[in-house]
Amino acid sequence: MKLSDVFSLAYRTVRGNKLRTGITVAIIAFGIMALIGIITAIKAMNQKFTESFSTMGATGFTIRFKERNIRFGNDNSDLKVSKKNPRKEKKSSLGKPITIDEAEGFVNNYRFDAQVGLSTMASRNAIVNYGAKKTTPNVTLIGGDDNYLALNGFALQTGRNFSRQEIQSAANVCLLGYDVANRLFEDRVEKAVNNVVRLNGIPYRVLAVLASRGSTFGFSRDNVVLLSYRNVKKNIAPNSSFVIGVMANDLNQVEEGMGEAEGTFRSVRKLATIEESNFVLDRNDSVAEKAMSSLSFLTISATVIGMITLIGAAIGLMNIMLVSVTERTKEVGLIKAIGGKSKTVRQQFLTEAVIISILGAFFGIILGVGVGNLFSIVLGTGFVVPWNWVLYGILICTTVGLLAGLYPALKAGRLNPIEALRYE
Repeated sequence: MKLSDVFSLAYRTVRGNKLRTGITVAIIAFGIMALIGIITAIKAMNQKFTESFSTMGATGFTIRFKERNIRFGNDNSDLKVSKKNPRKEKKSSLGKPITIDEAEGFVNNYRFDAQVGLSTMASRNAIVNYGAKKTTPNVTLIGGDDNYLALNGFALQTGRNFSRQEIQSAANVCLLGYDVANRLFEDRVEKAVNNVVRLNGIPYRVLAVLASRGSTFGFSRDNVVLLSYRNVKKNIAPNSSFVIGVMANDLNQVEEGMGEAEGTFRSVRKLATIEESNFVLDRNDSVAEKAMSSLSFLTISATVIGMITLIGAAIGLMNIMLVSVTERTKEVGLIKAIGGKSKTVRQQFLTEAVIISILGAFFGIILGVGVGNLFSIVLGTGFVVPWNWVLYGILICTTVGLLAGLYPALKAGRLNPIEALRYE
């Protein structure tokens, strides 16, 4: 008997037992759906992370403050003690935030060919009002300079950027995020330019409205107001720590630029050679990688859930195939009586198991991709298909079918044709 004949016979048998086949296919499909669905949702989240952080530029990095608590034994002081000489050394700058003088000192001393910008967080719960209209107390205020927009992926909807003179003079001027302008000026955001709004009661003239950047995981990225960093120090947060953003001209220059930046800032902070750097350099693309790697445990969980379900499905499929062998004992005997070989019988039962498993994989993949993309709709990403896991799902289900059908096929192949024909 040819393989095509074996496949045709196995397919007719599967199609003829709709209830049994349907239950087994459903069990396998739910296992694959759980696996593919979660993987699809994770891929959508990774895509959203990539979109969110790509605006910062792969050639950029930041210098930020890292708090340190230094203790030796029961001593609660922050004085560094030399192991060679137990005398107290000069008090270091560990535990000191990045001040405006240090940030500007870095800008003045950094000689690498790159774009540099300064920023500082002013508030996360500010209220902005224009006349009788006002926002809820959840507006983020950020202090920056004229390079902040380029370094952080902002664009102007209307108006102009800060001038150097406005930054240095700490002028009361601001750039409104799209959501803030939309709330105060009722869909006519261009009217905001040159009007005066109040930030926590302080009047500011609007220079521009920022273009919308959408939302990330349901949180708007446009509910923000940008001020000059000197104005933030003067009016809002005099003791806030600064962040220094640097963008190199080429991806191959990033490592060299980071090394130069570390040396420059160590000099600015007056760190001795033996002292560890009390600040952190973060590449922009590494931030996205860290965020995405934090989702790896979900992939493991999805795999475990899917495998447990598929193991249960394999056991169920094996039991069903064993029942099928028992029910079709006379049929097997007849096939052998007319010259059919044990190999042909084994092939038929294995093919039936694989067909059922692949049908389960087919419906499970469709359901999983559909369920996973419901999450991508919520995030506002494009349609996502994890093609590698689609292939894995098909291979896994084929393996499940082979393993589950192996014992029943061997049992059917060993049946004695005379005893099989007499079976009642």
